[in-house]
Amino acid sequence: MAELATIARPYAEALYKACTGKAGTDLNGACAWVDELAAIAANPQLRQLLDNPKVTAEQLFDVITGVAKTALPEMAHNFLRTLLDNGRVQVLPEIATQFRALVNQGNGSSDAVVYSAFPLDANALAELSATLQKRFARTLNLSVQTDESLIGGVRVVVGDEVLDTSVKARLEQMKAALTA
Repeated sequence: MAELATIARPYAEALYKACTGKAGTDLNGACAWVDELAAIAANPQLRQLLDNPKVTAEQLFDVITGVAKTALPEMAHNFLRTLLDNGRVQVLPEIATQFRALVNQGNGSSDAVVYSAFPLDANALAELSATLQKRFARTLNLSVQTDESLIGGVRVVVGDEVLDTSVKARLEQMKAALTA
């Protein structure tokens, strides 16, 4: 939704500037708490609570910080209060996405999702990571998901780029060639 992206952009940029402008701020740590807040904000039960006009911003703050699994730093508290005061908590998932993109851009890296038919052990993942970093010419933050429908091989998604070396993709290519 373009509207959510437009609303989220200034918050993500302001948070990024605050994190990079403050000495000793760990960007990876900030990504972790922003992702956690985004996951909480995406919860359907919290969405119902947000829509309730009888619930105050302070009550919402207490609920969200109470649900958080980790202790949130002062910057997270201030950021959450700003979002609550402006009625923008529902935009948190998009803010997290844009914030991570800014952090990756600053680091010269990208997030990548590796879909594999079978679980990958540490050695295979390290080998794959090195190969993919050469292929995409940048540092990749890999996350692995199992997708048994691939039959074999891997499918890698880096932003809007897709590298599909799965058996399923090859079978589909063969099918298209035979039916053409």
